[in-house]
Amino acid sequence: MARQSFSMERATMDKPKKTPTISQAMVDAYDEYTHLTLDRRSFMDKLAKLAGSGAAAAIIAPMLAANSAQAAVVASDDPRLLTKDVIHSGPAGDMKGYSVRPTDTTAKLPVVVVIHENRGLNRHIRDIARRMALEGFTVFAPDFLSSAGGTPSDEDKARDLIANLDPEKTIAEGVETIAYLKSVKYANGKVGVMGFCWGGGLVNDLAVNSPDLDAGVAYYGRQPKTEDVAKIKAPLLLHYAGLDTRINAGIDGYRKALEDNGKTFDIEVYDGVNHAFNNDTSTARYSKEAADLAWSRTVAFFKKYLS
Repeated sequence: MARQSFSMERATMDKPKKTPTISQAMVDAYDEYTHLTLDRRSFMDKLAKLAGSGAAAAIIAPMLAANSAQAAVVASDDPRLLTKDVIHSGPAGDMKGYSVRPTDTTAKLPVVVVIHENRGLNRHIRDIARRMALEGFTVFAPDFLSSAGGTPSDEDKARDLIANLDPEKTIAEGVETIAYLKSVKYANGKVGVMGFCWGGGLVNDLAVNSPDLDAGVAYYGRQPKTEDVAKIKAPLLLHYAGLDTRINAGIDGYRKALEDNGKTFDIEVYDGVNHAFNNDTSTARYSKEAADLAWSRTVAFFKKYLS
């Protein structure tokens, strides 16, 4: 399939003079801290060197990180939605999750599963679930830290717990969740999944492993093994950030495997934006232009394949 992309320039001229300049090296250091081997102390030391001082680093660090206090786009008590924390049986115990659906219809709707980043089922992902429900879907956001007692409020602790999950068990929980949602009373029998970062990688894993999956959308997610691509049956929409060299290293191999195996897919690369460009709680990495375009493509994709 053809790859589409667009260019974006960082707007810095209109920023207040007191706003520190965030370089690509700082963003890369944060990515190393959150996804690879850098610990927080080493990250702050590196950030201080890049920023010129510890004081500047202390200001910049929260701008790079996701802010859980950021106001939701769709309020948790929005009257247009029915929301509920639910539990269903998984292959190795109960799975917690967040269920959302529109209030203005009794019709059976397609189901979209929203898979969280490596910070667990937090406020931002719940907000994403509500946004997607307003597009005309029943939405379920599972908590893949259920076996660890659920997502903790401490972001660093959640990340550590995610890193220690058994990948095979996590995939089995995702496969079971999709199968469960096929037959719930408020669903039309079609299930799609969308995921971000860690969740984007899991979308690719579920495309390989779930026979019940009808469509998958991965935002800047790790690719599956090329030898497993032949198992994929669901159409895929794959969003990537142009500056995300770590994840993007696997695009060409994934594209070739998808093409060689005759799979239905779209790869969209958004030039000039960083990993996590959809996360509007992260001041430094969020790109409204890229996020809005990716969202519109995601909604259209699900309406095409889940209706």
